[in-house]
Amino acid sequence: MSGIVQVRDLTKTYDGGFQALKGVSLDIEQGEIIALLGPNGAGKTTLISTICGITSPSSGQVTVGGHDIMRDYRAARQLIGLVPQEVSIEPFEFVRNTVRFSRGLFGKRHDPAFLEQILKDLSLWDKRNNRNVTLSGGMKRRVMIAKALAHEPRVLFLDEPTAGVDVELRRDMWDLVERLRQDGVTIILTTHYIEEAEAIADRIGVINKGELLLVEDKTALMARMGKKEMRIELTSAVGALPAALSGYDLSIEDDGRVLVYSYDTKGERTGITSLLRDLQSAGLTLRDVQTSQSSLEDIFVGLVRESAA
Repeated sequence: MSGIVQVRDLTKTYDGGFQALKGVSLDIEQGEIIALLGPNGAGKTTLISTICGITSPSSGQVTVGGHDIMRDYRAARQLIGLVPQEVSIEPFEFVRNTVRFSRGLFGKRHDPAFLEQILKDLSLWDKRNNRNVTLSGGMKRRVMIAKALAHEPRVLFLDEPTAGVDVELRRDMWDLVERLRQDGVTIILTTHYIEEAEAIADRIGVINKGELLLVEDKTALMARMGKKEMRIELTSAVGALPAALSGYDLSIEDDGRVLVYSYDTKGERTGITSLLRDLQSAGLTLRDVQTSQSSLEDIFVGLVRESAA
């Protein structure tokens, strides 16, 4: 099945020679949620802006719903909703008019019931007769989201949508994202809250220095690159590892009271059974044992460091 968004060998070089995108290729399927992760300046916003037709590519091709963003801009843009990082709404306009105008801008027929539902979903209904300038920062962000949804897009881009907003808006946002996904809307988001990507995304893309390092199913990625860690608390501290334990990937923490053992969950053998046996043979007594799985953040940081090396 071909993706609703298709990106092929996309590059973007700005005046002065800075290359913001370097041959990015990506397929995004209808109805999926994909999170793009990357440090500041990695190329996330440039990629989104190019797909949305705000920035012209230097080379490559992008289609949305089969429409080329350069040759058939209007049809492609009709399918796209965009919530940019920066809040930009007419300060002295009323909330209801701001959202209504955005719908009309795309040639959609007037539908008061639909707009009312959007405003209610985003807890804006009680603010519909307020001027934008009177709203808090979080409420202005809600208006931006309502604007992006007003023309019923099939592809929604969320560029750092919850940066600097309150916990309530963040929760409302992800509830809304899930409802949109159930309606078949494709959602591409960038976020610095990696735990959010881990919670809601189907696939994870990691971009750094204009290159797409990977795009992979979230669960498969965490299984493939994730490691587990076992923390072994000892009844008595050790100054150094006994020679019998030198073959294990062990480190000493908490002034010798804790041994940390890292192991690959994909391996045929974890080595835990033999480690526990050798610990006993070395005369070490265990007080407690805890295990933890590496998070998506651990994987992301490792990938970015690797690409920077």
